[in-house]
Amino acid sequence: MMKEKSISASKASLVFFLCQMISALDVPLDSKLLEELSQPPTITQQSPKDYIVDPRENIVIQCEAKGKPPPSFSWTRNGTHFDIDKDAQVTMKPNSGTLVVNIMNGVKAEAYEGVYQCTARNERGAAISNNIVIRPSRSPLWTKEKLEPNHVREGDSLVLNCRPPVGLPPPIIFWMDNAFQRLPQSERVSQGLNGDLYFSNVQPEDTREDYICYARFNHTQTIQQKQPISVKVFSMDSLNDTIAANLSDTDIYGAKPVTERPPVLLTPTGSTSNKVELRGNVLLLECIAAGLPTPVIRWIKEGGELPANRTFFENFKKTLKIIDVSEADSGNYKCTARNTLGSTHHVISVTVKAAPYWITAPRNLVLSPGEDGTLICRANGNPKPSISWLTNGVPIAIAPEDPSRKVDGDTIIFSAVQERSSAVYQCNASNEYGYLLANAFVNVLAEPPRILTPANKLYQVIADSPALIDCAYFGSPKPEIEWFRGVKGSILRGNEYVFHDNGTLEIPVAQKDSTGTYTCVARNKLGKTQNEVQLEVKDPTMIIKQPQYKVIQRSAQASFECVIKHDPTLIPTVIWLKDNNELPDDERFLVGKDNLTIMNVTDKDDGTYTCIVNTTLDSVSASAVLTVVARPNPPLDLELTGQLERSIELSWVPGEENNSPITNFVIEYEDGLHEPGVWHYQTEVPGSQTTVQLKLSPYVNYSFRVIAVNEIGRSQPSEPSEQYLTKSANPDENPSNVQGIGSEPDNLVITWESLKGFQSNGPGLQYKVSWRQKDVDDEWTSVVVANVSKYIVSGTPTFVPYEIKVQALNDLGYAPEPSEVIGHSGEDLPMVAPGNVQVHVINSTLAKVHWDPVPLKSVRGHLQGYKVYYWKVQSLSRRSKRHVEKKILTFRGNKTFGMLPGLEPYSSYKLNVRVVNGKGEGPASPDKVFKTPEGVPSPPSFLKITNPTLDSLTLEWGSPTHPNGVLTSYILKFQPINNTHELGPLVEIRIPANESSLILKNLNYSTRYKFYFNAQTSVGSGSQITEEAVTIMDEAMASRQVDIATQGWFIGLMCAVALLILILLIVCFIRRNKGGKYPVKEKEDAHADPEIQPMKEDDGTFGEYSDAEDHKPLKKGSRTPSDRTVKKEDSDDSLVDYGEGVNGQFNEDGSFIGQYSGKKEKEPAEGNESSEAPSPVNAMNSFV
Repeated sequence: MMKEKSISASKASLVFFLCQMISALDVPLDSKLLEELSQPPTITQQSPKDYIVDPRENIVIQCEAKGKPPPSFSWTRNGTHFDIDKDAQVTMKPNSGTLVVNIMNGVKAEAYEGVYQCTARNERGAAISNNIVIRPSRSPLWTKEKLEPNHVREGDSLVLNCRPPVGLPPPIIFWMDNAFQRLPQSERVSQGLNGDLYFSNVQPEDTREDYICYARFNHTQTIQQKQPISVKVFSMDSLNDTIAANLSDTDIYGAKPVTERPPVLLTPTGSTSNKVELRGNVLLLECIAAGLPTPVIRWIKEGGELPANRTFFENFKKTLKIIDVSEADSGNYKCTARNTLGSTHHVISVTVKAAPYWITAPRNLVLSPGEDGTLICRANGNPKPSISWLTNGVPIAIAPEDPSRKVDGDTIIFSAVQERSSAVYQCNASNEYGYLLANAFVNVLAEPPRILTPANKLYQVIADSPALIDCAYFGSPKPEIEWFRGVKGSILRGNEYVFHDNGTLEIPVAQKDSTGTYTCVARNKLGKTQNEVQLEVKDPTMIIKQPQYKVIQRSAQASFECVIKHDPTLIPTVIWLKDNNELPDDERFLVGKDNLTIMNVTDKDDGTYTCIVNTTLDSVSASAVLTVVARPNPPLDLELTGQLERSIELSWVPGEENNSPITNFVIEYEDGLHEPGVWHYQTEVPGSQTTVQLKLSPYVNYSFRVIAVNEIGRSQPSEPSEQYLTKSANPDENPSNVQGIGSEPDNLVITWESLKGFQSNGPGLQYKVSWRQKDVDDEWTSVVVANVSKYIVSGTPTFVPYEIKVQALNDLGYAPEPSEVIGHSGEDLPMVAPGNVQVHVINSTLAKVHWDPVPLKSVRGHLQGYKVYYWKVQSLSRRSKRHVEKKILTFRGNKTFGMLPGLEPYSSYKLNVRVVNGKGEGPASPDKVFKTPEGVPSPPSFLKITNPTLDSLTLEWGSPTHPNGVLTSYILKFQPINNTHELGPLVEIRIPANESSLILKNLNYSTRYKFYFNAQTSVGSGSQITEEAVTIMDEAMASRQVDIATQGWFIGLMCAVALLILILLIVCFIRRNKGGKYPVKEKEDAHADPEIQPMKEDDGTFGEYSDAEDHKPLKKGSRTPSDRTVKKEDSDDSLVDYGEGVNGQFNEDGSFIGQYSGKKEKEPAEGNESSEAPSPVNAMNSFV
């Protein structure tokens, strides 16, 4: 059998009893197998060695054992056979060795004290129990004694002895008073390990008559009480008074006052002592000292350190406690008692002994006939224990001989055993501190192989994890195990497999192709057997979308995702945890298929959320932290310190940050004197600062509050601080924004911004208003006014400069001297109009106007600029007047020229100029007349084509809406379009200006023509309009059509064609409404005006009518859409191009900065009428 190479700790649940000794067998704990195999007895349960029983209850002495066949039981008492049949009070439980002693019938428990031992025996051997010592518990009463009162001088030491009765087990001691209250203990007063109460020094408060020692016997649940002890403490003062009362005045007396004393040990006595403790027990060492002041105890281990993690100090460090002591804890332990007058010490020499303890306890042997084996019994102790062997409860020296057995000290060697060698062996290891007894059997069996693993058992594992396939077996001799892949596969060998001694096959890294049947074969010299099992390897469960870290504001919604992927044959379950505990039972937590949603998040939701996915084979998890943030809590505990007249220090304690660090604190103040209830911003400091020095103003009743700010927002304001009223003082500043502006020609209105309440610095705030005319040798005129913001000076000259100043004052005095400002008295309308107005016409839509400035004195106010009023008198081309609508342009400042945009060509205009100040406009200059030259005309108002014949078309048109001059002629251009939409040669005709129609002759029949039409003045050509028309077919074809039209078949054909046309028109109408293209539109696209720029798809701009002077048509074959609409082109300049909206202005260089008023005249523009629709014959030709 191959030795075990490795085993996974995670598969510890698949435990199969490994071989315990070389060449020894394990007997698996298989119930069916155990029923069939013979086995010597084994003690499974027994009472403790030292068994203290309650004398008021029945005595139960346990002894349970197993074996095949079931064992029988017998007992010894005090080394001799105990015949339970002869004692009516003793019974043995059925199928058990447990004894029950009935003491309820008046029998004393003491009658059954003794040493008991149980023997369990069957045909293969006998096992024995420990020696069980039975002792009834005892809780005797306190012996009666006469206790004298204790009279003690203050400062002396005292020991109150308890001396409890000897009980079994020993009682627990404690001190209480008559009210059953524990007496307080301290470094001065404490209870020793022996139960006595120690006073390092007594004090007057120790006087009392009810010091009572109690002994509690836990086994019998009883408490015994000692008689109360009285203590009377005499102080030095009372003792001196007593002595003085008993002595004459001439006697010399005087008790010494309470004197301090150096430490003296009350326990233990002497300078050294010895202590023996057993290994594994608790070591307790005690030092209690007397002295005044009360001594302090310190412990050290000489030549070493006190053991860490096992050392404890109790009873105010008077007791040193070391748990689980070992031989290494032997040594000298020194306690030192020290006070201010000195010290004393005691050394305790500790020796750790050891009752026997196992190094190697003997273990059961299962051997097959002829095999070898050993039983080993090794123990240690201090002193070293002796080892003795028994067989079936009898010392091995007097037991029957067995040639296969040899005893060698702590080892029994077995060679070539036979079935008669089966027996139970006992090993006894003992020294003066105790003993150990162990049973171990030797069971010799001859059994063919058996496989205990169920047939066709299914094992399922996750890919890339170990697979452990069980083959639990038994046989004697021990069978050899082999594994095969499949039913008839080859034997498994190699590094990819691990073969365990218990028969288990391990595949360290199982893959999907490891799935299949595996066969286990067990054989020994008595036979052979095999078993098949199945292995399935599943895909691992994975979390493909894990929950992510979240920072969520309070009251918001948080959501964690947990999307999984798993083997389709496995059913996963998803569990969500918060901080490794179940989710709170709260309806706000919504668990979905792939997520967890938390509604209305609160601070309690902060934590780690874990998604756990479990299947029957694996488990995966992923966690994410939810941090709930919120605005910080308000600061606390505002405190004002360092109060001065103009400063104070404010400090505070920050509130909770709520998981978002505080970035800064905002300090606000309230002036309870001037603006109660209104809070003002004072300053702010960084979030790391909790104090600030604040500047103060006089005569303000301050309260402060602090607001914390983090990334989420501002906290609620803190509670206001205490109020602090500053002293009054002169005003520090004067009113701001002082102005002097007259509202009437004969007054001066002085205004200012009043000081705020806290700026007054004291009661009785007023203002001293002073003024004098500038550049005139006048004295200041002053007046003191109440807390207002305006004062009016009457009777002033019109628009003269004044020096003005306003000074604040209160009951304590004036503010610093104010600065002076310049103001003016009221304005009046200007008296003079601008002169020498000149107009220079630049082009047909733009003119420049010049004027001379007016004298500044005549302005009588602040010069704001000049206004130019201009209006159109009439159009020179039509000689018809219309409603005059004036336009206004304003030119700011001292301008003497300006541009007039947006004029109409070939028109007569008038204008005048006026100066403007703050009061209004002055008189107008004389009207100036100017005319604009001719311009190019607008497109003809319409173009209609009528009366189509075989070779002619009639054209009618309307004159341009805006001739912009005298029309000289019309230009007509046209060209044919063939059936392939190609353009023919272009023909140009000039038509006199007074014509309004034209008949074009000598045209081709049944031909489509495109026409381009515009008007001209002496300046040039205007924009053109376009139109298309078709001549009709020749007369012969028409006559044939008339003849054909009389035929019935043609009538039917025409009906069909008409129906088809109707259907096509409906389809086209629908597509046009949907925005789509259709054949008619495409055809129009091909017959476009050659002088129209098409829309550019790349820049998104639409084509416009070209206004180029040459008006060249498109090249042959090029066509653009025609919508029979003439686009109006307005040649007038827009005022927006010259100014700022309504108030447009020109710059200094003459560009427009003025403004105008009034609406620009708009003339109705007639839309071009559509040419007549083609006749049905022409329509038919278009389909040919």
